[in-house]
Amino acid sequence: MKNWRKYRLLGLFALLGAGYWFSLPANLFRDPASTIVESADGHLLGAKIAADGQWRFPAQKTGSIKYAICLMAYEDKHFMRHKGVDFVATGRAFWHNLRQGKIVEGGSTITMQVIRLMRKGKPRTIKEKIIEWFLATRLEWRYTKREILELYMAHAPFGGNVVGVEAAAWRYFGRSSQHLSWAEAAMLAVLPNAPALIHPGRNRSTLLKKRNTLLDNLCHLGLLNEEDKQLAQLEPLPDKPFALPMLAPHLVERLAKTKEGERAVTTIDYFLQQRATHVVNAHAEQLRGNGVHNAAALIIDNRSGGVLAYTGNVTGRNSKEYGEDVDLIMAPRSTGSILKPFLYAGLIDEGDVLPNTLVPDVPTFLSGFAPQNFKKSFDGAVPVHEALERSLNVPWVRLLQDFGLNRFYELLKKMGIASLKFPSEHYGLSLILGGAEASLWDICSIYASMSRTLDNFTVHHSQYAPNDWRKPVLIPQENVPPAAVGEDCLISAAACWLVFDALSEVQRPEEEAEWKTFPSSRRVAWKTGTSYGNRDAWAVGVTPHYTVGVWVGNASGEGRPMLTGVGSAAPVLFDLFNLLPPTPWYAQPFDEMTSIAVCRQSGHRATALCEETDSMWVASSGLDTPPCPYHVLVHLDRHGKYRVNADCEEAHHIISRAWFVLPPVQEWYYRTKHYTYKPLPPVDPRCTTVAQQRPMALIYPDNGLAVVLTKQMSGELGKIELQATHRRRSAIIYWHLDEVYLGATQYFHSMPVIPSAGLHAITLVDDEGLSLTSRFRVEEK
Repeated sequence: MKNWRKYRLLGLFALLGAGYWFSLPANLFRDPASTIVESADGHLLGAKIAADGQWRFPAQKTGSIKYAICLMAYEDKHFMRHKGVDFVATGRAFWHNLRQGKIVEGGSTITMQVIRLMRKGKPRTIKEKIIEWFLATRLEWRYTKREILELYMAHAPFGGNVVGVEAAAWRYFGRSSQHLSWAEAAMLAVLPNAPALIHPGRNRSTLLKKRNTLLDNLCHLGLLNEEDKQLAQLEPLPDKPFALPMLAPHLVERLAKTKEGERAVTTIDYFLQQRATHVVNAHAEQLRGNGVHNAAALIIDNRSGGVLAYTGNVTGRNSKEYGEDVDLIMAPRSTGSILKPFLYAGLIDEGDVLPNTLVPDVPTFLSGFAPQNFKKSFDGAVPVHEALERSLNVPWVRLLQDFGLNRFYELLKKMGIASLKFPSEHYGLSLILGGAEASLWDICSIYASMSRTLDNFTVHHSQYAPNDWRKPVLIPQENVPPAAVGEDCLISAAACWLVFDALSEVQRPEEEAEWKTFPSSRRVAWKTGTSYGNRDAWAVGVTPHYTVGVWVGNASGEGRPMLTGVGSAAPVLFDLFNLLPPTPWYAQPFDEMTSIAVCRQSGHRATALCEETDSMWVASSGLDTPPCPYHVLVHLDRHGKYRVNADCEEAHHIISRAWFVLPPVQEWYYRTKHYTYKPLPPVDPRCTTVAQQRPMALIYPDNGLAVVLTKQMSGELGKIELQATHRRRSAIIYWHLDEVYLGATQYFHSMPVIPSAGLHAITLVDDEGLSLTSRFRVEEK
């Protein structure tokens, strides 16, 4: 019987012990927290209110020391010594309440108040007080004194919808709790005692009295000297709650989707974010006069991949009428010409072009697509690097056709453009001119990855690290192991260097036009883009350390006259670069480059016929490019006026000379821009067997082209302008449409016609009897 009683007693003690041990839940507080976004150095960038409508910051390890001192002096002088319950304070409170006949003092410790906050809404009865004692002692077993203070500071009420000392510090004083003055810390220490009654907006005399009394106590305890106390008591109370800082609202909204209720410490540079936002807002204010209401900017540290500034849209406007709440860094927009450097890099790596290779810039008609240059003119032929610097459209459409639409499409996807949702055929050749959409985030990511690839090529001893090609990061990544290096890369270092070398020569906006004359000026590789209809203006710039991207336009997609990358986005770009420290230029990746002789006129690898050559460093893949196709050997008479051969001229009188000859259409436009170009001399009338280059060509319409015409008010189809060119400037061309003679032209070969719907044949005959026939189809719209 005694043993049974003994075991029952032990079982009871074990049950009570288990009940005591498990009396507290694993998570004391399950309240949702606000999403807090901070800069890399701990400055508050913005916050999003918690799901229950409270400003409740996540608990943090580094609380305010001044507030903790004030709190213990006001609420619990023996906090560091007791084990959860201060029986002396409880007895004193009981005696005071008994004498007053009402509750005037609680006697609760900070630990007990944490328990009361956890057990929301419990009545203040003797029973509940005993439960609080019980749970408070258990809390002391589980947590350190510092952790208990942190729990209190995170969950104490401070009036209205403000919970926790950190939220209160920002709401009432506009600063972090770690930067509170003694007066501010004392005010917050007395506030949770009766947050519904004592509020900064009312009962100010009561609040002031309590604060100053606490400051007197701090001085009495030796925690403040008399002078500091008096100065603190002179500080006024706050007038009204402050709005929380919102320096990066679009970043806050973005991070709230993945880090809701968390404190997100980002890679953002606080002061750079401030200045970048100011630059974007200042330019946006000027652009409003043209009906342009939105702008965005992104600054990336290329070496770490961290985002230094994130301005998703204009800020500071009270109205959201123009979509100011849209994050335009992540919004897919028509790219304009911003993708051309990526095609250039692909062409270099495939050995298709050299930097000075001439590419055609002539009227082009490809399956109903007729690209136009921005200035509606043509150069005939232009070096590929110049076509990039001037952002000519026609050469790049032709280069894309040669490179392969699907191959370029796959390259863009590998680079990281996530918005290519349709097959390549959906975009067609307009892909290079803005036919697809991409986000500023993805575009800047590619430029930053190219910069990192080139910059690290030397670091990795002429090898590549796969993680050089990656997306930017907003949250610092810790303990990332270095990637193994190898020979594989998406874009070679040589191609990156040649792309950036060309882009650094792009003509800058007016205020930056003379940058080369100043030794202190930085070299920037940059590119602009303007989408069809002037809906989107882009500018992206790269230096070894930084990538800066800018988008300007309307979130609604409305186009505006004069909205261009050069005129609207580029000024913002260079103002942002002026906020950054200058950096040296990239080291040339000689291990991936070869010095070769290049024809000065054609830009191709030089042949024996190229009389003028230049030595040029090119990507090693450039050794596979074709040799110069434009220099041919021609035979002239002794005076150099006519082309001849041995059938019509004595051999010792024949002069052989290398001649630079372009195809007829290219030649016609090229001559208008290059006055030193010499057309081929005519064939000597005595000669009949001299091989001739084709002297005549039809410019428009191209053979097999489908021309779509709109019916006019008269019921007839609209007029089209037939165009041709001839090597002999004085040549006469006789025009025929479907064997019907139309007329003759000389010097300028253009013939207007009003064709009917259907298939037609154009026949041209020159004054020497040479003929040319081309067919086209007219379709009625």
